[in-house]
Amino acid sequence: MSYQELKHGIVAIDTGDQRDLMISSHLILQNGRAVFVDCGTNHCVPRLLSVLDALTVKPEQVDYVILTHIHLDHAGGAGALMEKLPAAELLVHPRGSRHMADPSKLYAGATAVYGEAFMEANYGKLKPIEPSRIRSPGDEDTVVWQGRPLKFLHTEGHAKHHFCIWDAQSENVFTGDTFGLSYREFDTEKGPFLFPTTTPIHFDPDALHRSIDRIVALNPAGAILTHFSRVASPEKYVPSLHQQIDDFVGLALEHKSLESLSEALMVYLLENLRKHGVSLAEERCREILGIDVDINAQGLLHWVATRQA
Repeated sequence: MSYQELKHGIVAIDTGDQRDLMISSHLILQNGRAVFVDCGTNHCVPRLLSVLDALTVKPEQVDYVILTHIHLDHAGGAGALMEKLPAAELLVHPRGSRHMADPSKLYAGATAVYGEAFMEANYGKLKPIEPSRIRSPGDEDTVVWQGRPLKFLHTEGHAKHHFCIWDAQSENVFTGDTFGLSYREFDTEKGPFLFPTTTPIHFDPDALHRSIDRIVALNPAGAILTHFSRVASPEKYVPSLHQQIDDFVGLALEHKSLESLSEALMVYLLENLRKHGVSLAEERCREILGIDVDINAQGLLHWVATRQA
């Protein structure tokens, strides 16, 4: 099943990007209208539209596409999706709006890192969005949609163009990547396993600590992560997230090469998975963690370099 209906009109969609249960998009339904929160890449758009069809929601009933931030695994398909949603408005952080209207620099920057073949295979060409359809809520701005207030909190640390969305009606906060990652394969009788994401180029540990505290100060019943979906009682995970951020930074200051830091992060996370009661084979754990560990190491080393500059 590519989607799961949660409470309060929230639907978790497995976009199928990279692998199952890695990247989710969420649909909020109210009074016959709909909102997407994050959308994955161009390759995910057909599945999002198929879920609309399965739920008997017409594309013209979608009012907003909300992007927590503009990293391509969250926002790469926004232009292609907006083409299919004639009534929708894009809500994105003010720092990200120009890149949605003209994604050429965003694509060029990512291509310089990953190469054209990788970009085409994983993301496809980014499509621009008409500026008149883009809106950028300020910090603590509230959009009242179908009588349902959605409050936007600018949350730096993972990216400068990141915001979270507080849905007071459901008492959930859509956290994008600010509250870390939690893959369902790592759930045990102790509950979910969460770990931070420190991707380049805006990782800022002090800002991320503050943003996590800001999220939990809302006293949310759940944190809805893009990787992967809802985690209940998020306050339980705050001490561990803070500790892991500090430990990641410590490892980055100790290991100077990408290869060395990536392996140190992997070993660290594997040890914590075992403490959490995860019994998957090490090879499978490494397979699940591989992309994130490599990108986290790149972000940490970039932070070290800019800190020392």
